[in-house]
Amino acid sequence: MRSALVCGAGGFIGGHLVRRLKADGYWVRGVDLKSHEFAPCEADDFLLGDLRDPYFCRHTVDRRFDEVYQLAADMGGAGFIFVGENDADIMHNSGTINLNILDVCCKRFVPRIFYSSSACIYPAYNQTDPNAPNCEEDSAYPAAPDSEYGWEKLFSERLYLAYARCRGIEVRIARYHNIFGPEGTWTGGREKAPAALCRKIAETANGGSIEIWGDGCQTRSFLYVSECIEGTLRLMRSRFVGPVNIGSDEMVSIDALADMILAVAGKQLRKQHVPGPQGVRGRNSDNRLIERALGWRPSQPLSVGLGETYRWIERQVFAGKAAPRAPAVRAA
Repeated sequence: MRSALVCGAGGFIGGHLVRRLKADGYWVRGVDLKSHEFAPCEADDFLLGDLRDPYFCRHTVDRRFDEVYQLAADMGGAGFIFVGENDADIMHNSGTINLNILDVCCKRFVPRIFYSSSACIYPAYNQTDPNAPNCEEDSAYPAAPDSEYGWEKLFSERLYLAYARCRGIEVRIARYHNIFGPEGTWTGGREKAPAALCRKIAETANGGSIEIWGDGCQTRSFLYVSECIEGTLRLMRSRFVGPVNIGSDEMVSIDALADMILAVAGKQLRKQHVPGPQGVRGRNSDNRLIERALGWRPSQPLSVGLGETYRWIERQVFAGKAAPRAPAVRAA
């Protein structure tokens, strides 16, 4: 039986990844600073601890895993990444985790490790036009991410590639583009746009209004979590190193995203545009490289994933009205 370690297994993508690896017949160890908030962990073994601690990392990687998936990070949506006050924590926490995990994986002769980077590494100067952003993989340099979160991700990409060159460990690097779906953070300040809009719409009675940060014309693409997992596993089990985009190329404005969720909800609400953190004006996954390298690209329409996500968040909202929700625990 093949074995895998999932760092960040208590998080949104990590939880889905553990489930898929188990379905594929793997023995799985999960590790995180917190347990999953919305679903029981399906890992064979789950360690609760802080990957910023080198001793805990050595305890976590106490054997030679066939595959290691490094998804653990200090992260959140625009309301966490772009406000400035979290920058030091974001860079220190995520950077320390990556330094620790890479070091111990090399010492345990782990053959291959996956690192989840982000579309936030792309230069802000290529994303000023909401209708024509450039997120081709080769456009990453000259570097100019729009946030310290993006700078840390770019540094860590180079860290993994340096270890591959100098220490002989095989790495695989993906740049995720706005992953969404059920069992993800939907309230508390770290949620991303699809979850935040689903929550606002679910909480608002028909005929009311919801707030949208900015003018609503900023554009993004959003990838459903099951397609993210599929792309991640295809990359991990290929000969291609990356970095490569894993994201949808179905670009929409934030206003259009809200309209799609309103259609799913069957509601008519007014959109009230208010000041707030927004990030770049436009971002969209360029999927030409992943199609050439892996013979695959995401294909599920955004509307399908939004339907699943809205219905799940709507259930959480109504469950929360019946019983107070426990405070969120900050994840590594």
